[in-house]
Amino acid sequence: MTLRVAVLGIAGRLGGAIAREALSDPRFALTGGIVRSEYDGEERDIGVIAGAGRCGITASVSLEGGTANADLLIDASQPEATIAAAERLAGRGNFAFVTGVTGLDPDRKARLQAASDRLPILAARNFSLGIALMDALVRKAAAALPAGSWDAEIAETHHRHKIDAPSGTALVLGEAVAAGRNQALDDVSAIDRTGKRRPGDIGFSVTRGGGIIGEHAVRFLSDMEEITLSHAAHDRRVFARGALEAALWMSGRKPGLYSMADLVANRT
Repeated sequence: MTLRVAVLGIAGRLGGAIAREALSDPRFALTGGIVRSEYDGEERDIGVIAGAGRCGITASVSLEGGTANADLLIDASQPEATIAAAERLAGRGNFAFVTGVTGLDPDRKARLQAASDRLPILAARNFSLGIALMDALVRKAAAALPAGSWDAEIAETHHRHKIDAPSGTALVLGEAVAAGRNQALDDVSAIDRTGKRRPGDIGFSVTRGGGIIGEHAVRFLSDMEEITLSHAAHDRRVFARGALEAALWMSGRKPGLYSMADLVANRT
């Protein structure tokens, strides 16, 4: 059965990549794309906007118009648009929402949670299936290795243009270590550290340079041995494909707030 999807933020880099993958995958039918009201592109065909060639569907500035023929909305927009979409779609029968938007403040997170009472929502801070699996493995390793004798260090490398540091994914992995140890990351994170390492700290190191898409490593180190779990993204399409896998998994789900970890846990 073909899943009919619409993309919110189709004119952006991730939104366009998701649309291109959907157009080339027979499991999906791209039925709509939503752009900002101030979008100034001359071409309104969503296939052209996404860089995939004309498909005969016109982009919409209306959420309702863009999702009229869809079963699910994939969101690659901005926090304010994410929350507005979730709240307006809440209660719509036989519909689901997948979002990869990050940077939600506590109020927006609470509103997304509230919307999930009436709408199945998957919220991902990284659409990579590999990162989702790594998150699960890191939690298991952290729970098995005593913090008193095993240090935890997280290293990440991205292209020279990335602004946030550490990356959102590095922080997700830090939260995984902390959760495995029954800690709160804010209590044990060492981002701007000087001096001697404190016992139990979760350290972060950042490298920026070149065109590297994303590399993450979590190292557990004792006095006599070391375990390293690592992940490298070699193609940005991994995030678009992960979003579509999330969409397939969400189809037919009951209202609730889901994550990529839920997807991976139900596959292993």
